Amino acid sequence: MDFADVKNDIAFRKIFGNEHKKEILISFINAVLRLDDTNCIVDLEILNPYQPPRIAGLKGSIIDIKARDLNNNFYIVEMQVANKKG
Repeated sequence: MDFADVKNDIAFRKIFGNEHKKEILISFINAVLRLDDTNCIVDLEILNPYQPPRIAGLKGSIIDIKARDLNNNFYIVEMQVANKKG
């Protein structure tokens, strides 16, 4: 049996990309980043991944998830498989 590769953006969004799967996504991110009970992710928002630049001529960015940890710090989480400049 073949499984979907979660490193693929489409597969990742199908598996984790809705509000009903938010808890499993939080658990997945905490496990991948090896976050413990003192700095773990407690909430997140799944974003529209295509963010145009605020200033004309600058490069756009691709953002997948905005996450908040236990200490109220915010993080942008992006799945990236290949090294890219910038």
